[in-house]
Amino acid sequence: MRMESPDLTAGNVEKIGAMFPNCVTETIDAHGTLKKAVNFKILKQMLSDEVIDGDEAYEFTWVGKKAAILEANRPIRKTLRPCPAESKNWDTTENLYIEGDNLEVLKLLQESYLGKVKMIYIDPPYNTGNDFVYADDFVRSQDEENRQMGVFDEEDNRLFRNTDTNGRFHSDWCSMIYPRLKLAASLLRDDGVIFISIDDHEVANMRKICEEIFGAQNFVAQLVWERAYSPKNDARFISNSHDYVLMYARNINDFVVGRLPRTIEANARYSNPDDDPRGIWMSDNMTVKTYTPDCDYPITTPSGVVREPPAGRCWSLSKNAFLERLRDNRIWFGPNGNGVPRIKRFLSELKFDGMAPTSILFYKEVGHSQEGAQEVGKLLGGGYFNGPKPVRLLKRLLTLAHTEKDSLVLDFFSGSATTAHAVMQLNAEDGGQRKFIMVQLPEACNEKSEAFKAGYKNICEIGKERIRRAGEKIRNEKAEAGNSSLDVGFRVFKLDDSNMKGVYYAADEIDQRRLEDMISNIKDGRGDLDLLFGCLLDWGLPLSMPYRSEQIGGCTVHTVGDGDLIACFADRIPESVVREIAKRKPLRAVFRDSCFADSPSKINAFEIFKSYMPEDAGDISKRVRVL
Repeated sequence: MRMESPDLTAGNVEKIGAMFPNCVTETIDAHGTLKKAVNFKILKQMLSDEVIDGDEAYEFTWVGKKAAILEANRPIRKTLRPCPAESKNWDTTENLYIEGDNLEVLKLLQESYLGKVKMIYIDPPYNTGNDFVYADDFVRSQDEENRQMGVFDEEDNRLFRNTDTNGRFHSDWCSMIYPRLKLAASLLRDDGVIFISIDDHEVANMRKICEEIFGAQNFVAQLVWERAYSPKNDARFISNSHDYVLMYARNINDFVVGRLPRTIEANARYSNPDDDPRGIWMSDNMTVKTYTPDCDYPITTPSGVVREPPAGRCWSLSKNAFLERLRDNRIWFGPNGNGVPRIKRFLSELKFDGMAPTSILFYKEVGHSQEGAQEVGKLLGGGYFNGPKPVRLLKRLLTLAHTEKDSLVLDFFSGSATTAHAVMQLNAEDGGQRKFIMVQLPEACNEKSEAFKAGYKNICEIGKERIRRAGEKIRNEKAEAGNSSLDVGFRVFKLDDSNMKGVYYAADEIDQRRLEDMISNIKDGRGDLDLLFGCLLDWGLPLSMPYRSEQIGGCTVHTVGDGDLIACFADRIPESVVREIAKRKPLRAVFRDSCFADSPSKINAFEIFKSYMPEDAGDISKRVRVL
């Protein structure tokens, strides 16, 4: 019960919207509440037979867009904590699985993976009116959030069900996706490409956002995926059998699309009836619609028949060009020598290897939605995930992206981790060493769901287990073929608050009562690996880099790569340990404040590094840091 009189204004807005849908928009009232409103400028123009004065601009906007732009640039005090216990092949793998809000994770990856990702694939919420979307702080006021929430993941990240009764139905979705795509774009290589699965609900808005972020000139294709193989007879109007996959390049001038392997059917069109030494060929039409007088001339066939182009058309070759090809045996007049002349196209002379991909992804070639569900079901023993994409679809996208055998692939709406499965499968087939980064919010499984009853508390647990089982299956199949060198592992990281206490950032706020916090500026419970990988993020080093730990002078010393970073976090380390690290001349070295007994010891450590690296003495503070 509403217990109030009707809102006549809102009713009038609805009536105007029924007559003029383009005149109704979303706005904020004096109390900060979002509501539907009439754009009177557009309404005035709709009711006028003359152009109404006023500035016009081609733009795409929504309520909250400016805040969404700011959110993409807002710094955070978070980190990624390593979880070796939940990982697979921690010491050797180069793959990553990251749990946490993908907006914050993308911010943390900016330094380490800037311009390094060849391909991004995402399958975000489609905003069908019943989706859970991320409730970023900038979307609405905190009070408004609290009223609409009620759903939290294990890390207390807020989610909300974005229903079509929400006044900001489209605005909320746009504000959610915009900053994530903005951050993702900076991770792509110049020759990189992003694929975005979407359906009719938001495909128009998604294209506008992508054109703003990536540039309209970098649009490659709007692929149509035939996701269903049979119609739904209970459909109200049309049985929808497809979804879309938007494809945008980072820089269209650097991007080269991957071509598909030639099929038996395609090669069957080629033959060599005249035993041409250049190999098999097919004949091509030699007439065009665009009329040019120089290309309108009679041609006498070898049998003496005179051929002229059809009415309204002409030959595609000038007379001189035709004669050159005739002398080179590149004109075909049919087996009897009296046919209409055609150009011979040799398979060996095709400009590109393979076949040009088409914009329609047929389910017979790339799989359908039920195939994706069956793949997960067979691996995990149950249908624990709704709407997973089939592996064949992702393998096709990996091909279109023209991924090299060592390319990096990112999916920050990982879901059931089909992308990781496809990367491993393709590596097994072509001997590649592609690497993946999966990012997924640990959204809790419904307690009544089949997944929860099977022991999966959240989506991340499903995704990780899928990668484990798929990897083992692929590796076993490859081992049977005589080759078992395949990376089917992954390092798990979880988004968390900074390793550093608040005093690390705001020393001027310390008062007498908080002096005890200065005993250590590292949070309790944070170990060596937490600090080590926090340093990798801070210094822009990949989280997949190999490292080794050793004992020097009773202290644990960690070496990343070939001396890219050497770290020691032990308390009161001896000078001999500092000297041993300095002798190795690492590109970067890091210690924690408690490594040194006092300020003179800390100063002495820097002097030791200067003595071993005199060529860098002036910049030693950039290479050696103290937490």
